[in-house]
Amino acid sequence: MGDEMMEIKIIPGGITAVTGFMAAGVHAGIKKSNKEKPDVAVIFSQAPAAVGGVFTQNRVKAAPVILSQKVTSAGRAQAVVINSGNANACTGREGEESAQLMADWTARGLRIQEDQVIVASTGVIGHQLPRDIVKSGIEKAVGALSAQGGHDAAVAIMTTDLFCKEISVQVPLGGATVKFGGMCKGSGMIHPNMATLLAFITTDALIEPAALQQAMKNAVNKSFNMITVDGDTSTNDMAVVLANGAARNEKITVNSPLFHDFQEVLDYVCIALAKMLAKDGEGATKLIEVHVKNALNEDDARTVAKAVVSSSLVKSAFFGEDANWGRILCAAGYSGAAINPETVDIWLESKAGREKMADQGTGQVFDEANAKKILQEKEVRVVIDLHQGSAEATAWGCDLTYDYVKINADYRT
Repeated sequence: MGDEMMEIKIIPGGITAVTGFMAAGVHAGIKKSNKEKPDVAVIFSQAPAAVGGVFTQNRVKAAPVILSQKVTSAGRAQAVVINSGNANACTGREGEESAQLMADWTARGLRIQEDQVIVASTGVIGHQLPRDIVKSGIEKAVGALSAQGGHDAAVAIMTTDLFCKEISVQVPLGGATVKFGGMCKGSGMIHPNMATLLAFITTDALIEPAALQQAMKNAVNKSFNMITVDGDTSTNDMAVVLANGAARNEKITVNSPLFHDFQEVLDYVCIALAKMLAKDGEGATKLIEVHVKNALNEDDARTVAKAVVSSSLVKSAFFGEDANWGRILCAAGYSGAAINPETVDIWLESKAGREKMADQGTGQVFDEANAKKILQEKEVRVVIDLHQGSAEATAWGCDLTYDYVKINADYRT
């Protein structure tokens, strides 16, 4: 542990609550159907920053993902440019050139090196980027950069999202007050296997690139890799963190006593953003949390939690407010984890109450009326006790509704 008690305080401002960062979100006109919505964002660190990133494992990778992987592998970045309305995925050599041009245009406007620009895109797959429109949007965004621009940037990266997803916190760390800001987008095609989710985090912590990369990988495994909406792993998934060192805290390395504290805060930020993504699943009416405890190991706990929250049958039952606990046990059984069905207990919980559904793998008489009340809440928790060990994990998702089909039936048109 570090030398100070962790006291995470929520503060306003999003990604630009962090010292030394500016941002902007502007309307360029990439989406012809929306005449006013911002669709180009730029995040800028006034000093070069350490960078860490985790990207989709889909073998079909969008052009900006390929470019940004190269930037993060070098360990330093100073800006991020994002467009919504066009994924620039499955666009061949022309798409790769467009992604590079986005970096070039941003670097030129900011007077920085083009190999220190992270590029991200989200939207419809298979369409070439409208270069003139995107270029004018980038120029406009660079000109609009401000320390109050975090919210506009968060709005600009939205596609089918129903609400803007952002957070900012501050903590005492290494003899300084360190700030973290984050924003993300995602509503459909959410089933990350990251090593159309985009997440960007800023911090003024002083931390070595190798430590930052390790911390980001750890945080993603506990957060963005533990959510699902529809089982689709996007071509554009990307979670990136920039750390500019402006807080001037004691430098953090992988072996530093402060690394644990830094990890704790980064986990907190990423989990908060991940839960927002799950809550805003396309057509969703409920946030579902699945907590697995007393598993043989963490991998088994994660596997069971993710299988249950991913099950279309479980998700449908939650939408119908039907306490069909058998679907939960069924999903745990086919998850691939080495569970013993005869030791599994299952509870449903929400602010309306708690009800035990199964004991040692067998159904028991329960209060149907109470279970119904629990499932009527907007946030519902499933607790699964495997009684096999001491490991635990949590996953988040949403219910599966009629509106999900409606939204995605005509997404392209």
